[in-house]
Amino acid sequence: MVVVMGVAGVGKTTVGRELAARLDCRFVDADKLHAAKSIRKMSSGIPLSDDDRIPWLRRVRAELMEAHDAESDLVVACSALKESYRSILTDGVADVRFVYLKTTPEVILRRLSDRRDHYFGESLLESQFDALEEPAAAIVADASQDVRAVVSDIIDALRQK
Repeated sequence: MVVVMGVAGVGKTTVGRELAARLDCRFVDADKLHAAKSIRKMSSGIPLSDDDRIPWLRRVRAELMEAHDAESDLVVACSALKESYRSILTDGVADVRFVYLKTTPEVILRRLSDRRDHYFGESLLESQFDALEEPAAAIVADASQDVRAVVSDIIDALRQK
């Protein structure tokens, strides 16, 4: 199982979908698991608190656990910004690999400004970088590259370990 993580706008969903297709497995976009109240907050430009995120992280973990119990592969796109969040996601779930999509704030701002029909706006980006604790044990992928190149790099790294 793979969790594609990083700040909003880095390409988690796009990369995650492509990675799942290339690995021939199911894909889950954790953004779809947010409570309506949390979506309203973010739509209003209010960053989520840890208390807001805990139930959401537990829903994401349930997806990972379901795949684990079914012994099936899964790719999840989830910000997983803090180590404590990653601990919640992996609690009792073996063999979760994190892929950290990393790029500059300038690239992310450009992508966020091009987004349509998404509740996460540019005003929240600073809170994402403030909350981000870069993972020590993750595959790091240069998200400024073309999606196919990023996915190829991830697949190569997954095969090496």
